Amino acid sequence: MKQIPYWLDTAPPFPDRSGKELPDAVDVAVIGGGLTGLSTALHTARKGADVLLVEKDKIGSGASGRNGSMCTQGITISTGEARKRYGQPRARELYDAFREAVDVVEELTEKEGIDCDFNRCGRLGVAYKPEHFEQKKAQQRDLAENFGHETVLLSPGELRAELGSDYYHGALLDPLSAGLHVGKYVHGLADAAERAGARIHERNAATAVTRSPDGTFLVETLHGTVRAKQVMAATDAYTDGSLPWFRKRLVSVGSFVIVTEPLGEELAREVIPKARLVVDSKNIGHYIRLTPDHRLAFGGRARFAPSDPASDRRSGAVLKREMAEIFPQLSNVGIDYVWGGSVGFSYDRIPHAGQAGGVYYSMGYCGHGVQMATYMGRAMAEVMDGHPEANPLRGIGFPKIPVPFYNGTAWFLPFAGAYYKAKDRLT
Repeated sequence: MKQIPYWLDTAPPFPDRSGKELPDAVDVAVIGGGLTGLSTALHTARKGADVLLVEKDKIGSGASGRNGSMCTQGITISTGEARKRYGQPRARELYDAFREAVDVVEELTEKEGIDCDFNRCGRLGVAYKPEHFEQKKAQQRDLAENFGHETVLLSPGELRAELGSDYYHGALLDPLSAGLHVGKYVHGLADAAERAGARIHERNAATAVTRSPDGTFLVETLHGTVRAKQVMAATDAYTDGSLPWFRKRLVSVGSFVIVTEPLGEELAREVIPKARLVVDSKNIGHYIRLTPDHRLAFGGRARFAPSDPASDRRSGAVLKREMAEIFPQLSNVGIDYVWGGSVGFSYDRIPHAGQAGGVYYSMGYCGHGVQMATYMGRAMAEVMDGHPEANPLRGIGFPKIPVPFYNGTAWFLPFAGAYYKAKDRLT
C-alpha cells in the first residue's frame, strides 16, 4: 500500500524546479505552489508581469495534490445561510462565482492543452438520513427559483440506478459538476505558467515578508531575499508562521483518502454506474468517485488528527470499514493507496480574498479548492492589475478564529469531531 497521493503518483513525472538562483527583484512574488499560486502566476505573467513563485516543497504537494479530485458547483455554505448573511443579490453573485469556477477550469484545460481527464460527469449529493432528503427537496426549489440552477431530485428507488448501495435515502444530482485528474491538472498548470514566463522555485520556503517604506516588499526565503512590487499569499491550509495574520484566521482540518486496487470495469460500473461524483450529507461525511482506471477513491475526515504515516494508516483503516459499510461488495477489495492532507477552513466557512497589510491573498476554500483556487488565482491577477471589482469575495471580512491565543494549532478539533460524529449517529 502506497502512502502517497494516487493523483501525484499517476501523473507524468514532475520536473525538478529546485536549486535555482533567485532574482534580485520581480514585479510579483507568489508564495505557495498549489492551484491558487499556479493560477495567479499564470494569469499575472500573461499580463506581462515578471513573476516569481516560491514553494517550500514540490508543486502540488499540499492540498492541491491531496484532494478528491472533484470540481463541483455549489457554494461552501447553504444558499439559505448565504442569503441570510449577504442578502439575495449578493448571495446570487457568490453562487454564480462558484459555478463559473468550474467553467474556468474547463476553459484552462482546453486553452492550455492540459490532458487531465476533465469530465462533466455530475455530482450526487446523497442523503444520509430521510430528513436530509426532505432538505434536498427544498434545496432543489431554492436553487431553481433563486439561483437559476437546475438540478435533478432522485428518490431512494431512483438512486439505485446511480449508486450500487442501499445506504442512502435519495440524492440531488447536479449534472454539470466535473471530475478530473488533479495531479495531471497541477502538472499542466505549472507548465502553462512557465510558458507564460513565470519562474517557479521549489524547495525554497518563504520565511518572512516585510513591507519597505517605498511600498515594495522584501520576501525572505531559505535561499535568499527578493524585492517584489506585489506579493500574493497562496498558502491556504499550509500557511505557517511566516504569514501570522493569515495563520490566525484559518483552521487546518485533516482529510484522508484511500484508493482501491483496480476493480475492473464491470465492478466499477456496479458501484457507480455513470461514474458520478458522490458527496454525502453527514456532518463528518465522505467524498467518493471512480478513478480513470476503474478504482474507487473514498475520502473523508476519518480522524481529527494531523497527517503523518502512522496517522494515515489508522485513518485508512477507518475509511476501509466505512467503505465496506456503504458498498458491501467491496469488503474484500485491496487498498493500494492511502494518504492524508490538510484542508483550510475559515471561521465563517467561506473563502476569503483581498489585501491585508498590502499583501494580496486568497484562501480558506473549505473543501472547494480545485475550482475556486483556480478561479480566484485568475480573479486576483485582475485585482492586482487594478480591477478590485474582479474579486467576487470583496468586502467580506476575514474573521479571526475566536479561540484565545489561537496561532494556527487547532487543539480543539478532536472535541469538535467527536461532537459532529455523535450528531451523525443520532437519528
